[in-house]
Amino acid sequence: MAYLQQVLFLIVLAIAGYFIRKRVIRIKSNILLGKASVINDHKGDRLKNMMLVAFGQKKMFKRVVPATLHFFIYAGFLIINLEVLEFIIDGLAGTHRIFAPYIGGLYNVLMNFFEFLAIAVLFSCFAFLIRRNITKVPRLQSPELNGWPRLDGNLILSIEIILMFAILTMNASDQILQTRSEHYTATGSLFFSSFLIPLLQNISTPSLEFIERFMWWFHIIGILGFSVYITYSKHLHIFLAFPNTFYARLEPKGQIVNMPVVTREVKSMLGLPTTEVPAGEPGRFGAKDINDLTWTNLMAAYSCTECGRCTSECPANITGKKLSPRKIMMDVRDRMEDVGKSLEKGGAGLNDGKSLLGDYTTKEEINACTSCNACVEACPVMINPLEIILEMRRYVSMEESGAPAQWNSMFQNIETSFAPWKFSPSDRFNWSKEDK
Repeated sequence: MAYLQQVLFLIVLAIAGYFIRKRVIRIKSNILLGKASVINDHKGDRLKNMMLVAFGQKKMFKRVVPATLHFFIYAGFLIINLEVLEFIIDGLAGTHRIFAPYIGGLYNVLMNFFEFLAIAVLFSCFAFLIRRNITKVPRLQSPELNGWPRLDGNLILSIEIILMFAILTMNASDQILQTRSEHYTATGSLFFSSFLIPLLQNISTPSLEFIERFMWWFHIIGILGFSVYITYSKHLHIFLAFPNTFYARLEPKGQIVNMPVVTREVKSMLGLPTTEVPAGEPGRFGAKDINDLTWTNLMAAYSCTECGRCTSECPANITGKKLSPRKIMMDVRDRMEDVGKSLEKGGAGLNDGKSLLGDYTTKEEINACTSCNACVEACPVMINPLEIILEMRRYVSMEESGAPAQWNSMFQNIETSFAPWKFSPSDRFNWSKEDK
């Protein structure tokens, strides 16, 4: 019986580890459905981007109030979870606050700092719930958030609130028990949880021990459950924002990636020197489905926070067009998940008769894009929805010849007159003659 709690804890830890590992493998497989792309240049610049944007939250602070609230939750997640290390060691070793005797007075300082962060997280979560459900910030009310995405946002905030209350209640119970039993290691006074002591002071010692243990188990199971949950949630960005910022494009935002096969043809037409193209089929022009996108495009979809900053800055969306860059990223992720589930069950996978373009994203959406890069600039984790939109447009134009008629005229003019307008290149400077 003395080892029962340790055995139970080991079982809980193993179950959580199993499900986390399973999801990590699935997500990795889904991302690798994309085309291979080797990115090993400018490692210093990439590391700088990761530290400033993902770790330092640099782009978040363009909107100070939500950024500050988000920072509290982010810092709380990173720092309070250091305490989870003590939980795990205590759970496996059958000890109680194992670090306290070794670090002495510093333990009290750390616990008080953790409690301060817990209060900051509580305040931020309540504020975000109010913004989502009462004041209803417009970018958080878009149709693409109906259903699971909206529930996901509210669930995660509610779970964090409950977990913070659990840790404060556990600390308050612990402080009382320290005065009643030598088993409980002295921590010194903990400022914030002390406010809960009057509510617990008159409870009997066995009941208080039950409350303290219940909150301990509730918190650690909650943390482990939370770890599994976020692999299904938009909160996966907590982890994937780091590689996403590292592998983000470093080229200027207006620079569009050329297709080697087309570039070679154009250079050949112009009589310019060309590079050899590997033998074999040139492959599909543009992107119809997720396997036509690169693995970095697919990883970006898992990195999306669904904050909607891209959509709120999109001029097409602002003027009432159907395009929402956030929805494009959500579509990519939904398609990946559907294909992944199908493959997991031995199904058709990518050959299920569906595709990203058509079944998830419409031509009307991608045709509304102005290619202005506002969404790219707005994204706090350097996601590039425009790259995906342009690839789908390429597919429609070059594989289906399905671009709007006006666009086809423009393409033809560029091909024959080297300009969007139907004038001979030799007449291009006629306007200068008229001024003479």
